Amino acid sequence: MKVARIELHYLPSLEYLCAIYPFDEIQLEKHEHYVKQSFRNRCYINTSQGIQKLIVPLREKHGKISIHEIKIDHQQKWQNKHWRSIESAYRNAPYFEYYSDNLKKIIYETHELLFDLNMNLLSFCLRSIDLSRHLTSTDIFEKQLETYISDLRGKITPKKNFEYRPFYQPTSYQQVFGNTFVNNLSFLDLLFCEGPNSLRIIQSSKSNLNK
Repeated sequence: MKVARIELHYLPSLEYLCAIYPFDEIQLEKHEHYVKQSFRNRCYINTSQGIQKLIVPLREKHGKISIHEIKIDHQQKWQNKHWRSIESAYRNAPYFEYYSDNLKKIIYETHELLFDLNMNLLSFCLRSIDLSRHLTSTDIFEKQLETYISDLRGKITPKKNFEYRPFYQPTSYQQVFGNTFVNNLSFLDLLFCEGPNSLRIIQSSKSNLNK
């Protein structure tokens, strides 16, 4: 059994899905300190106005709090903003109606903790393409992992382009807007555009170096 440990991302990118694809068990890091300006509470979608960033507002933003204690700030009504943006961007996509109800239910569910929201969204992503992976969460933080565990924590970051990492080699597909393919958006872009074909795209986008 191949095992990887990685942090949770909000509506993860295609690079994230390609990174975890080769592994049978995904250990989700629950006891790291929160990292600012990361994918933990943000994602990118494709709209008629170009790429749009969606950010989940948080009540605590400093790095001394464990990720499983980070609370979502629901006073900012972020759910309405995110769903309106997603619906506006993808309502004309071929598979939007097929998957949108389940996604909307998760987004509008009152998650107090960012970790729980992201866990449910990752499960939704995997379920939607029938990609069976055993998801667990860690009990303690371990700086050094056992040799059989691939440590992917902190590897996927917006501070560097995906091209500098060995996970994702873009395979183009038909998107809703524009004539130029936009790579490495949130998995939602692929799912709403390609539906059941999404898994094949992920398989073909997985770098040969990521085995």
